[in-house]
Amino acid sequence: MARTLRRRDLLRSLGIGLVAAPFVDLLARPRASRAAGGATALRLVVFFSPNGTVPGHWTPEGGEADFTFPAGSILEPLTPVRDHLTIVGGLDFFGADNHEGGMAAMLTAKGGAGHESAGMSLDQFVAKELGASTRFASLELGVQTSAWGGNTQTRMSYSAPGQFVTPDDDPAHVYARLFGDFSGGDEAAAKLKARRKRVVDLLVDEARDLRGRLGAEERPKLEAHLEALAQVEKGLAGGGLGCALPDAPAALSPYDNDAFPDVGKVQMDLLLTALACDMTRVASIQFSHTVSPMVPSWLGIAEGHHSLSHIDDSNVAGVGQFVAAERWFAEQFAYLVDKLAATPEPGGEGSMLDNSLVLWAKEMGDSRAHVCKGVPFVLAGGAGGYLAPGRYLQYPGESHGRLLVSICQAMGLTNESFGDPAFGTGPLAGLGA
Repeated sequence: MARTLRRRDLLRSLGIGLVAAPFVDLLARPRASRAAGGATALRLVVFFSPNGTVPGHWTPEGGEADFTFPAGSILEPLTPVRDHLTIVGGLDFFGADNHEGGMAAMLTAKGGAGHESAGMSLDQFVAKELGASTRFASLELGVQTSAWGGNTQTRMSYSAPGQFVTPDDDPAHVYARLFGDFSGGDEAAAKLKARRKRVVDLLVDEARDLRGRLGAEERPKLEAHLEALAQVEKGLAGGGLGCALPDAPAALSPYDNDAFPDVGKVQMDLLLTALACDMTRVASIQFSHTVSPMVPSWLGIAEGHHSLSHIDDSNVAGVGQFVAAERWFAEQFAYLVDKLAATPEPGGEGSMLDNSLVLWAKEMGDSRAHVCKGVPFVLAGGAGGYLAPGRYLQYPGESHGRLLVSICQAMGLTNESFGDPAFGTGPLAGLGA
């Protein structure tokens, strides 16, 4: 056991990640089932913005294929990327209500330890499967998520029931995590690459020696591990990073309210670079949190976002300010989608967006009513062929847990429920291929 622990520490210090964890541990580790074939996405990205919405200013006009975003509406900034989108309306969070309940249920669908998703959030459940072949199983980036500490209001990712996964709010720290190993110049990067290759070669040799001693039940797991190691070797042969080293971000104060837009853009750019470098295939960007006191001062607004979210229709100017803030979030989502669409798929066909699924999630529906009914979702990307974008689909009264099942299946998983199965099982009809 002591040898195993030392090797794991070495692997982590070299940045190789869970893919190169000792395969004895891997064989014992429970994993989600993977589909044998079919259209699947290579990446999952979750984008979050807080405090619900105003349905009358969010809802598209038109039908499934001919929908449009009305002038002045919250989603109008998505018009340039409309054909990359699948708009999903009408879903309810069963068993959840208000800000805190919605935040807890948004990516978990109220799952517990005994359920198929084991109480994990969507991103962590998918990362358990996809994360074995990348340096980071998942990346959680934030914009002013932790000024109030870690609690149900400020966290959306869970590794187990009640176990928060903390987003990193500091772009400088994120950059150091991603690229610190390569900051010593070409010579340092070459030495690090050589060290990593020696470790991977050792693991491959040991795995091959073990192959003849395994039974039929364990052999496929070892073969999957060897395949993952082959991907690591391929990445190392291609130059370590497999992409250009970006410049370090300018110094920013993560909790300066007026720096919110700049921090958000840098975090999205770092997320995009990590995906393009295949450092991870599961990532999230969390813009603040539910009940967020953030003030959209860069829009000339002096009132906090949470306060604006509860202004009723009689205050036309106040609603207009909230809509302006929500349109700003739509612009950020459009930026993320457009950048993925403009990036060719490394070593493949089409764009990275064609092979990714990007989810814009919110924790409530109508913010004025504090309800988790009719909660809107926006999906972007082709998900490797699983999705046919350019559609507006409505599922009035359906559990959003079925959307989470659909997303899992788009990633190649085979689970038939997500969260509490009492709220519904199976994917959403007509969403996927």
